[in-house]
Amino acid sequence: MAEYLLIFRGGEMARKAEMHSPEEWQEHMQNWMQWMGSLTEQGKLVGAQPLKQAGKQVSGKSKIVTDGPFIEGKEIVGGYLICKANDFDEAVEISKGCPILDFDGMVEVREIGEIKM
Repeated sequence: MAEYLLIFRGGEMARKAEMHSPEEWQEHMQNWMQWMGSLTEQGKLVGAQPLKQAGKQVSGKSKIVTDGPFIEGKEIVGGYLICKANDFDEAVEISKGCPILDFDGMVEVREIGEIKM
């Protein structure tokens, strides 16, 4: 079984939270807990965390530090989840249950490679 990184993009969670009633937001958060709970019960959840909006970016040989991210809202990485799956197709199927899709967000699925030492 391999590990896969599910990267949550867009969804503009903070802004959308303001656009919905507290009950709708609570229901959405319960959907997240149910989805991740199901993965935990199946032994497929390795870990998951949301990311805060503020950040810094270090780039180039000069190691220039800038505030960020300064990209379009639909591209902002809002969090991640690492799961176990038998293959890439199963990991993609797992991603289809992600509640961020209810907010027109995106889930990028990437297999985690190994560094051989």
